[in-house]
Amino acid sequence: MTPTPELETSRLLLKPLRSEDAVQIQQKFPRWEIVRYLISTVPWPFPEGAASHYVNNVALPANQNGSGWFWTLRRKEEPDELIGVISLMDTPDNNRGFWLVPEWQGQGLMSEACAAANTFWFETLGKDVLRAPKAKLNERSRNLSERSGMRLVRTQPGQYVSGELETELWELTRERWLELARGA
Repeated sequence: MTPTPELETSRLLLKPLRSEDAVQIQQKFPRWEIVRYLISTVPWPFPEGAASHYVNNVALPANQNGSGWFWTLRRKEEPDELIGVISLMDTPDNNRGFWLVPEWQGQGLMSEACAAANTFWFETLGKDVLRAPKAKLNERSRNLSERSGMRLVRTQPGQYVSGELETELWELTRERWLELARGA
């Protein structure tokens, strides 16, 4: 079992998720701009205590049993302020998920976080493929997948907080990740 380490990028600290992070998640997460393209099992409207339930009953147990790795995203300039979450899961066709508060979107921060998480997935965990489903309408997430060398594997209907939407499954193989890391 591999514990979740702290990771760092040029602008971010990726700190392992802790129970006390639920307070900031509860404050920042329940926004339509964040939840609309998340799977329909996310309760909406987001009830009081939902972040604590998720952190303590889903994320941390997955971390403890070696099937999930969860980080909070924090800018180095303000390391106490949580601005998002990224996770890796050892689940078929659903290995990476993330969210970032809208105020910090469009600045390349999630690209940095994904690069750090991908490195952990392929180098530390030794995985051969990373797959990430997403709503086709989620253009920012889709563009991030394209820029990071992922390829579209398939589409199918999916259920999201905002209703039924076309789902795309994106994939990055270890081989492609190594090519990109070498600058090929």
